[in-house]
Amino acid sequence: MQMSAISTVSTWRDQARCRGVDPQVFHPSEEDDDAADAAKAICALCPVADSCLEFAVSTRENDGVWGGLTARERRRLIRQRRQSA
Repeated sequence: MQMSAISTVSTWRDQARCRGVDPQVFHPSEEDDDAADAAKAICALCPVADSCLEFAVSTRENDGVWGGLTARERRRLIRQRRQSA
């Protein structure tokens, strides 16, 4: 029997400031700006927020705060990127 190698490669998720935080913080209702602000405050200090945001944009995440942007803000970002391309 072969032993599988244990991966020591760190991903952006391993370095995320939100790691261990209640996921509900990052999934407020669209109308709850105060709750979104709490998530955005965590993202603002995160060393991998850009990677998180790009993941959410590339996978078209439809819910939650990712990389400091709400779903609505990410849709706006995608539209802006298309217009400038």
